[in-house]
Amino acid sequence: MLVALGANLLIAVAKAVGGLIAGSPALLSEAAHSVADSMNEVFLLAALSRSRRPADRRHPFGYGKERFFWSLLAAVGIFVMGGCFSFFQGVEALRNGAHESFRGYVAGLVVLAVALLAEGASLLRALHQVHQQGGAGGMRDPALRTVVAEDGTAVVGVTLAMVGMVLHMVTGQVVWEASASLAIGVLLVYVAYLLGRDARDQLIGRAADEELSRRIRGLLEAQPEIDSVEALLTMQLGLDSTLVAARIDLVPGLDSEEVEDVAVRIKRSVAHIVPQADQIFLDVTDAPTARAAVRGDAARNGDVTAGSPAATGERGGA
Repeated sequence: MLVALGANLLIAVAKAVGGLIAGSPALLSEAAHSVADSMNEVFLLAALSRSRRPADRRHPFGYGKERFFWSLLAAVGIFVMGGCFSFFQGVEALRNGAHESFRGYVAGLVVLAVALLAEGASLLRALHQVHQQGGAGGMRDPALRTVVAEDGTAVVGVTLAMVGMVLHMVTGQVVWEASASLAIGVLLVYVAYLLGRDARDQLIGRAADEELSRRIRGLLEAQPEIDSVEALLTMQLGLDSTLVAARIDLVPGLDSEEVEDVAVRIKRSVAHIVPQADQIFLDVTDAPTARAAVRGDAARNGDVTAGSPAATGERGGA
């Protein structure tokens, strides 16, 4: 991430200077893109440091969701500073035209070529880090995912800007370079939407992936003391932190002390097999009695949603 920040700062200055000298809307759009990326790297660095703080009384589940919050701000930055400015540059070029000298074209293309090499190197380093963290599993980190998205978008954006400048130089039609700016804007808005949607889902409280949930349910159902798993709720609290809440029905004949010992052992077993599950809550219930009570209440109240998760209490706290 530090490599990406340094590259983006240098590239932003080079693009801005080159864009002003050449009067190139596509190059200025790319300069705004690099400025947005630089600010986003600062956001993500803040996310990394703040999300590692230990839990305290005000935040008993820790600060893992800080990563998702700062990733959301990064997505907003890409949209506002990158996408909107690129649209503005494209529309202005179509309305007022853009006049560039041959030397301006050359200077702009040289800057973009250097930027392409730098952004490509940063992207390769980010992909290497993803590979080191387990391939697709490494993309669970919102900070790393944002860096990969930014670098990939930067490579595509620089390529579009170069194509637009070359076509403008060959044909003399500014529409090519203006179209490149608009295309860069569309690309940035789309990437910002994807990153923002993912961060929103995490902040709202997204469940763990289905494979992890199946593993946890399988572990619970395999315990000899558990008769049935009535409900299983999960929520990602951070990169390596998952809350697990299960409503379980134990086999008959266990006294209170045995129930307590069984609950402790089951929690330890789940935490050992699934290290991400560091917050585990078990709600021991008598399933037949609970179901009969729900059906009785529904019949008295004329509730036609007796079989829904809300009626059975599956959305309640565990």
